[in-house]
Amino acid sequence: MRGQASTSGTVQTSSIPRENTALLTSLAIGDSLLLMIVAQNLRRHGIAVTVFGPHIHRLRAWFPGFDIREELPGDAAECPAEFRTVIQLHEPGTDAPQRRIVALENLRRLKVPASLAQRLANFSRDSLGLPQADKYNGLVPPPGLVYRKHASRVAIHPMASTPDKRWLASRFVALAVRLKRRGLDPQFIVGPSERPQWEHVQELGIGLPRLGALENVTAWLFESGWFIGNDSGIGHLASNLHVPALSLFMRRGSARTWRPDWGPGRILIGSDGIPMGKLKEKLWKYALTSGRVERAFNQLQSQVSAKQTDLPWDKAQENTARPSGNATRAIMPPARFLPAPADDTES
Repeated sequence: MRGQASTSGTVQTSSIPRENTALLTSLAIGDSLLLMIVAQNLRRHGIAVTVFGPHIHRLRAWFPGFDIREELPGDAAECPAEFRTVIQLHEPGTDAPQRRIVALENLRRLKVPASLAQRLANFSRDSLGLPQADKYNGLVPPPGLVYRKHASRVAIHPMASTPDKRWLASRFVALAVRLKRRGLDPQFIVGPSERPQWEHVQELGIGLPRLGALENVTAWLFESGWFIGNDSGIGHLASNLHVPALSLFMRRGSARTWRPDWGPGRILIGSDGIPMGKLKEKLWKYALTSGRVERAFNQLQSQVSAKQTDLPWDKAQENTARPSGNATRAIMPPARFLPAPADDTES
């Protein structure tokens, strides 16, 4: 039976079978990382789960011990009978056996303070009956990488899935110049097709690395000291890597649900002070100044220096050694996380 979301941020279902679960991630990076919260909680409680999806498949070295496949042989309606339950964020596009499909679309629409990451943890605990569920999604850095090795490097991601989510390009550049004058090393990360419109920043001494595949972006980001960007999947990736992140959002409602909520971070709402919804969407990127973003970044720096960040993969490795061969590795999450506050209205 398909799950229905409750006002508490959980999904009420009638007896969801948990054994032999297929988890279908989407074509969005952020959605894929978020749904891995459910996968990790199932695995942590000893329940077999198979993950399907292109982004997680590319990052499979970062998720050891999972059965990760690039794509499902058919859509959810044609999922092999070996999977008693199919979990996905979005409603299935075709008719599907209702007893096996758990669509979590309603979790995204709830008017509750919890982030979507926390709502997925709540779903795992309350609807799947996994008592130790939390937000950790099983990510473990591969050997050879050093967390925040380049402490002064500020990864700036100026793009987003739609133009309305993107702060002004000129102000991103102005921000990078400000940071460079302070002795930091701002570098823009963009996709190959986006690169031509950003090549001019190199004339200002600002980096524009050619990173290529998602796994390369992930490794480079993991060794960066800081992250600043729009509401995007790369922002979720930075937070998942526990790189301190400043995320720029158009509206408070979308930030409430979609704020990155793993590592230390801050949220800046560009439309605060703009009275009407339509005006918020049109004017937020003009109302948000480079100086305001820099001040929010200063606050993030102070926040991080004042607190010791617990890294979940360190806790995992304390509890269990990395397996040899194809052995399954049980990963235990840390006792606490440092979520990005949703109500930051720095001006």
